[in-house]
Amino acid sequence: MSFSGSPRLIKGGIVLLDADSGAMLRVISLQYNPDSITRTLQAQSVSTQEHNRSEPLRLKGPPIETFKLDAELDATDQLEFPDQNQAAVQVGLLPQLSVLETIIYPSSQTILSNHALAQSGVLEIAPMEAPLTLFVWNSSRIVPVRLTDFSVTEEAFDPSLHPIRAKVSLGMRVLSVDDFPFDHRGTGLYMVYQQQKENLARKGPAATLSALGLGSLS
Repeated sequence: MSFSGSPRLIKGGIVLLDADSGAMLRVISLQYNPDSITRTLQAQSVSTQEHNRSEPLRLKGPPIETFKLDAELDATDQLEFPDQNQAAVQVGLLPQLSVLETIIYPSSQTILSNHALAQSGVLEIAPMEAPLTLFVWNSSRIVPVRLTDFSVTEEAFDPSLHPIRAKVSLGMRVLSVDDFPFDHRGTGLYMVYQQQKENLARKGPAATLSALGLGSLS
């Protein structure tokens, strides 16, 4: 067995779980890892409107965290080997795009079922529940999210106008303990994510006041 000497490339992606059973419904691997990811954290501090006096050191819960990334898709390599990639030959990137897009679609079966219930006289129909979506970016970042923004730029097409190169822009909001019941599977996954952050923070180097040019704070 030969050894190439190259490290194994780990890909980022999305995992869809059944929220009740935890069964894995689908794994979506990004074709190419994005060059950058933008993360935003908005602190949830106690405001003066909520209390008679300001309590600036109190936090209501975890920060509201969002991820934004651009993922590139390209069918060029697949089209070089048409016998092994019939789907790419027939419809280009539409299967890969559809996998991502349908994350934020209720299933057609659910829509038809709810319509039948409404026609039969059911007055209140529960909103459709999507699978539990996890954004995976290495073993330290496995976090439940909700897709908030989704845009596609199709940049090249085959003779039948199927896209063969595209860029997908994804916006995701992290779902924390504020979004789930405490015994929900999503809560457990989020708590692991936060605890990993805390463990990593303990490994960070500790500076001294002298590094800031100070002898003391008094």
